[in-house]
Amino acid sequence: MSGIALAWSALCYVGFVAVLFLGTRALPGRTAEGAPLADGTRRRYRLNGLTQLIVLVSAAAIAAIVHPQALSFPYRHFLPLVVAANLFALAAILLLYLRGTRTRGYAPPGAKARLREAFLGIELNPTMAGVDLKFFSYRPSLLGLFLVNLSFAAAQFERHGTLTDRMVLYQAFWAVYLINHFQFERGMLYTWDIIAERFGGMLVWGDYVLVPFFYSLPGWFLVDTFTPLPAWAAVTTTLMFLFGFWLFRGANSQKHRAKNDPAARIWGRPARFTEGGLLVSGFWGIGRKLNYTGELLMYISWTALCGFGSLIPYLLPLWLTVLLVHRAWRDDRRCRSKYGPSWESYCRTARFRMIPFVY
Repeated sequence: MSGIALAWSALCYVGFVAVLFLGTRALPGRTAEGAPLADGTRRRYRLNGLTQLIVLVSAAAIAAIVHPQALSFPYRHFLPLVVAANLFALAAILLLYLRGTRTRGYAPPGAKARLREAFLGIELNPTMAGVDLKFFSYRPSLLGLFLVNLSFAAAQFERHGTLTDRMVLYQAFWAVYLINHFQFERGMLYTWDIIAERFGGMLVWGDYVLVPFFYSLPGWFLVDTFTPLPAWAAVTTTLMFLFGFWLFRGANSQKHRAKNDPAARIWGRPARFTEGGLLVSGFWGIGRKLNYTGELLMYISWTALCGFGSLIPYLLPLWLTVLLVHRAWRDDRRCRSKYGPSWESYCRTARFRMIPFVY
C-alpha cells in the first residue's frame, strides 16, 4: 500500500462522508419526532436516507456508463480505504470526547474511566450544523456498505465478463435489505442505539469501519467463485432470506405501529398489552427478540451463497450471533429492571428470546 493510494483513498472516504452530510441537510425528506428523551423533549429528524440512496444509485448508474472501472474502486483499494476509515473513526472519537468534556455539568472521572468514556461516549445526541451525528452515521455506514458490495459485482464483471448466480442473489438480497431499511427509516428513531446509547467509540467504529468493511466479507469470496449454484441451494437460500426478512421487518413493524397507535391491529386483531404497556400480540407474544432471529437468518442466507470451501465468510454470521445473543441478554436485564413484575408477566407469555425452546 503506497502513500499515494492511502492519500487518494482517504480523500475519497472523507469526501463521501462530507457529501452525505451535506445531502442530509439539503435533500428533501419528511420530518419525524424521535422517542421522548429523559427530559421529556423530542428531537426532530429529516428522513431523507431513501432519497440519498436513490441519488447514489443514479450516480453509480452514470459511472457505469461513463467510467465503468469507477464502480470497482472500493474492491481495488480496499486496504487503504480500511486504513482511512479507521483514521477517520479515531479522529471522530477524539473530537467527540473533547466536545463531551466541555458540556455543562461534566465531571472529569479517573484516568481509567476516561478510556471507558471515550469508548461508550459522553453525549447522548451530539449535533453539528443541526444534524444529529448518531442518526446520521447510519448513512455512511449502510450506503458505504452498498458501494463496497456493488464493487464486488463490478470487479467480477471486469475480471470475467459475467455475473454468477451467486453474485446476483447476493446483490439482490442486500438491495432488498437496504431499500427496506431506508424506506422505514423512521423506525430507527425508536431503536435502543438512538434512544439510550451514548455516541462514542463503540458506535463510531461500528458505523464507519465495521459495517461497511466487515459486513461485506462474503462478497469478497463471491468475486472469483464460479462453482455452479445448484437449484436447490438457490431456492433454499432465497426462502431463508425471505423468511428472515418477514420475521425481522414484521416484528419491528408491529412494535413500531403499536407504540404509535395502541389501537393498531396485529394479525387481524386489536393489539394486546400487559399492564405495564408491553406488546404481547403478533411476534411479540411468541418471542421477545424474534427480530434479532430474522436479522441473523438474512445474514446466514447471503453468506451461504459462498458455499463451504472456506470458514472465513462465516465469521460474519458468527460475529452477529454473538452480538445479538449478548444484546438480547442485555435488553432482558434492562427491561427486567425497568418494568419489574410487568416484565415477569410478559416473559410468561413470550417465553423465548430468539429461538423457541432453545433461547
